[in-house]
Amino acid sequence: MIAGAGEWSQRDALDPESAGALGTRALSQILEEHGVDVEVVRDHAAAAAALDDEPATLVLTDTPALSDEGLLALTDAAHDVVLIDPRSRTLDLLLPGAEPAGFADAGAIDPECDFPDAERAGAVQPDAVFSAPDDVLACYPGGDGFGLLAAEHGDGVVAAVDGTALLTNEDLAENGNAALGVNLMGRNATVVWYQPGPGDTDLTSSDPSLGDLTPPWVSPVIVLLLAAGVAAAIWRGRRFGPLVAERLPVTVRATETTEGRARLYAHSRDAVHAADQLRLGALERIGRLLGLGNAASASEIADAAAARTGLDRAGVHGVLYQRLPAGDAELVVLSQQLRHLEDAVHAAVRPERNDPR
Repeated sequence: MIAGAGEWSQRDALDPESAGALGTRALSQILEEHGVDVEVVRDHAAAAAALDDEPATLVLTDTPALSDEGLLALTDAAHDVVLIDPRSRTLDLLLPGAEPAGFADAGAIDPECDFPDAERAGAVQPDAVFSAPDDVLACYPGGDGFGLLAAEHGDGVVAAVDGTALLTNEDLAENGNAALGVNLMGRNATVVWYQPGPGDTDLTSSDPSLGDLTPPWVSPVIVLLLAAGVAAAIWRGRRFGPLVAERLPVTVRATETTEGRARLYAHSRDAVHAADQLRLGALERIGRLLGLGNAASASEIADAAAARTGLDRAGVHGVLYQRLPAGDAELVVLSQQLRHLEDAVHAAVRPERNDPR
């Protein structure tokens, strides 16, 4: 039993077979209790085969290893599609014009839309929100976007929602989260839940290799030149005497350059430059924890960190890029604040790793 529990907890986030805090096994079981057959597939070929049987709802997490053509082939075969981890690429393909728009304000939000699935579910507390083009139905307004997007998909519906904040095992019992998940996914008798496994991809490289681009005469010429070089070395080497070790008047240590540079930095007391280096590293790590792209600005990362941790927004902005240290003492304080902020973001994003159990 202990080994089995460990296996469940090690599965990925949003996995319908994971009983961990970030899994979605509870939602999968509720769907089956409502008479919906949940079929979990871990490669795109199995997903395509499952969608051929009968009208089904396709549930998609992030699919970075699937080509645009492969992703569209799966969604075209599905009657309804639910994106529970929407990224810029999947939004652009399935809900053109929609894109991530930051995070919602704290607190539960009413649907405020005419989408029956959301109206029946009632208020929820989304985290990530998305911008909505004119032809897309938008629900749960918060921040600079909406917590749920929906649009026509043939005779069905394609919907996008932040499942990491609404549909996981630890969040499902909050507000109308469970009802929203069942309403979105229970439109058909079958749910095909595509959770890509390791190595699942349809991407192939069509670019020519270096060997394909190399003319056939190059390799023999290289071999000939190498042989000529070896022969010349043997011929000329006979004229040189044996190597002689010569004593130098001064011993130059290998660390001299490093030590000299360290003394220059210490002498300059450039606390602002040092603070910039600390902040660049902190911004990169915090942005990666929050799932922001490389193009995210320092202000966007600070807003996201403040929203996720509940810390004072002005204080987070000051720590990450606004406040300049006047000396070494303030630089030490700033480095400690950056570390504490990183720890707070890590705890907010991955709370199960801080559980002493």
